[in-house]
Amino acid sequence: MKTMFHSILFFLLMSAGLQAQITPQTKQQHTMIEIQTSLGTIKVKLYDETPNHRDNFIKLSKEGYFNDLLFHRVIKDFMIQGGDPNSRNAPAGQQLGMGGPGYTLPAEILPQFYHKKGALSAARTGDQMNPQRRSSGSQFYVVHGKKCSDEELKMMESKGFVFSEEQKQSYKNLGGAPFLDAQYTVFGEVVEGLEIIDKIATVATANGDRPVEDVKIIKTTILK
Repeated sequence: MKTMFHSILFFLLMSAGLQAQITPQTKQQHTMIEIQTSLGTIKVKLYDETPNHRDNFIKLSKEGYFNDLLFHRVIKDFMIQGGDPNSRNAPAGQQLGMGGPGYTLPAEILPQFYHKKGALSAARTGDQMNPQRRSSGSQFYVVHGKKCSDEELKMMESKGFVFSEEQKQSYKNLGGAPFLDAQYTVFGEVVEGLEIIDKIATVATANGDRPVEDVKIIKTTILK
């Protein structure tokens, strides 16, 4: 009986070991994009939970769509915006912000992704013209934002905003633009180069929030 017990135990251990060998431990790998700008390089992570926006950003990057476009709208303590194809070689004073690839994307607004500093989000037209909150096919913004106080967050909550404890801590310690939450699709975040966001966000701007000296997206590169 004891011999039979040892045999069964040996068989179970061997089976478990074999199962471990044939079942790979897969770790989710997010797509990383390097955005090289005239003021430095930013690395962003694209969220798998927003697949339409992720795949579209990858597609446009592969095509070189963003290369030589401008960050055409820059507002300190708010965000930096780019992706308008009309900004390529645009002369000073040209109004920008209406260009795109000829299509929009369905909204992928998820509560776990919010407008903390460094959030990568899709620009869009306003609710009156766009009640479905569809995203621009190419224009995006990266949140610069500012730190929020407890009082400011409580005031927003009284107006219907809902923040998790993680979000509150992030908005208080890192900063962001919480008033944009649940209205725009956040589809990624900066993982390296927040200091470059600071640098771009603080350049001098002219009418229309366009930088006086062009801030260019030199190229975007898919890292993995």
